[in-house]
Amino acid sequence: MSAISSLFNKFSCALLALAALSTANAAHAEQKRCLSECKPRIGIVSAFGAEADLLLEQTQRKHDWRINGNRFTTGVLRGNPVVIVLSGVSMVNATMVTQLMLDHFHVERLLMSGIAGGVNPANHVGDVVVPESWAMPMEVYWNGDGSLPTACGKAGDVSCLGLKLATENGKVRPDFQFDTPGGKVSSGLFMRDSFVMNVANAPQGEFRFEFQADAQMLAVARSLQPVLATCGPKNPALCVTAQPALKVGGRGISGTAFLANAGYRTYLHDTLQAELVDMETAAFAQVAYANGVPFIAFRSVSDLAGGNDFKDVGAFFGSGLAETNEANVTLAFLEAWKRRR
Repeated sequence: MSAISSLFNKFSCALLALAALSTANAAHAEQKRCLSECKPRIGIVSAFGAEADLLLEQTQRKHDWRINGNRFTTGVLRGNPVVIVLSGVSMVNATMVTQLMLDHFHVERLLMSGIAGGVNPANHVGDVVVPESWAMPMEVYWNGDGSLPTACGKAGDVSCLGLKLATENGKVRPDFQFDTPGGKVSSGLFMRDSFVMNVANAPQGEFRFEFQADAQMLAVARSLQPVLATCGPKNPALCVTAQPALKVGGRGISGTAFLANAGYRTYLHDTLQAELVDMETAAFAQVAYANGVPFIAFRSVSDLAGGNDFKDVGAFFGSGLAETNEANVTLAFLEAWKRRR
């Protein structure tokens, strides 16, 4: 072999090795999703200021990152490396900011912390609910009447439109009905499943009605025995009469509508056995599922959505009770999670 051939072969081998290293590094970075920082962290998302502020106050070694205008704060919270962000209210904001967090940081687990409206009338202001699953029942097919849609040839079939109606035990879930002086009137609003694409189900994707919280994180949440306040810090004179409690289990729901309709709230509880409703968590849960990241959500009841029948509703708005209890449970969970690790 000539000296030139030998040199060429060595050069070729070096190029191949460099290409392999570059591919491995790219795959490693893709796996970690860390455009800004690659330290493993728990990602915490809250919808608005009062919720996040209570956690940020407790965070140590804070460092702020500005990404597309959003402030992400890294640090250590109750012994756990975390990254905290304020999403802003709404499903779209929660979706965008959660995905942005996953792209820029190495988030091993996700946690949503905030307040929500009560759907189950057995829940009280100040209770902290940790649902096992989250759904989006306001993703609907709006039919002209209460009959099952027949867009694709048979009752209940909308597959030719790229859609799937939500079912339970093989039957389409009933549409919402308005109460009128003349009796019930069908709205034609039929719940739909959400389409999700990820590595595990590609290229077909799948339809899902709800997204399950992580079993390990739920187990830790069930072990907590937090002390929950009856009076909030903003106005200690405003207190609830029922001792707030931590409740783990059931279904949470989210939607783009701010729910102020008692009839629809009753329908959601009767049809889905929903515990509470907000405008972010189910979207956050879908992003977590699509990216293969385990999640959990802590939501404290602020009022009974769509009604004035919570006599203690003023305790939330006047004293900050709900967000205080939610933050206390979140902090207790992080302490327990650190001990478990």
